[in-house]
Amino acid sequence: MLILALDSTAVSASVAVCRDDTPIAVFHLKNGNTHSETLLPMVRDALSCAGVTVDDVDLFAVNAGPGSFTGVRIGVATVKGLAFGKNKPVVGVSTLESLAQNLVPQKDGVILAPVMNARRGQVYNALFRAENGAAARLTPDRALAASDLETELEKIGAPFLLSGDGVKETEKAFTRLVPLPVSPLLSDQNAVSVAKVAAKRFAAGEYTSPEALKPFYLRLPQAERERLEREKKSLNGGLR
Repeated sequence: MLILALDSTAVSASVAVCRDDTPIAVFHLKNGNTHSETLLPMVRDALSCAGVTVDDVDLFAVNAGPGSFTGVRIGVATVKGLAFGKNKPVVGVSTLESLAQNLVPQKDGVILAPVMNARRGQVYNALFRAENGAAARLTPDRALAASDLETELEKIGAPFLLSGDGVKETEKAFTRLVPLPVSPLLSDQNAVSVAKVAAKRFAAGEYTSPEALKPFYLRLPQAERERLEREKKSLNGGLR
């Protein structure tokens, strides 16, 4: 099965063409350019280097959130556009699960704790445990304070690894715990991990059509939050 996988949920952009579990072409870019400018050219070049076309792709996969609202929308829209009209399956992957996939295989029992910068003093996080070379989910995706995450990890009492663009902020916020070291190559989102998670989802029958693919947000976009806040203030003013 030929898989085209994308990620644009954070600062890095990543594209991978995989034949089942084997990467054929992988492009990773972290140069500050906007994903709207770079993602499609990366897809074009990855497919070209792999010697295939978009019509050869059997499964389209994308990190569908959480992450940067703009980045998530760009990635999902790109996959919807590429897969539209081709009658091919699409899988939207949790960004946190793909980040955890970066860290396996690890010794059984190690906690995999991806963290993404959610701003407003929080991180997007989910906890996984390394089991038999896979990431077994322990919690749903959620947004929480880094201090609360430290308390939760302290209660679990197992060695743990951090990955994602929220690592530095999380390490600064931790006052009692120290994570195991992680290679920088494993800390950023990687489309190969997106492909691996998507292949498992597809095998379990968890896929959708391009039209039904939707971004996954853990909270409302800033513009929507500001609109609701304005409406709340207006309502409160009218009640005086």
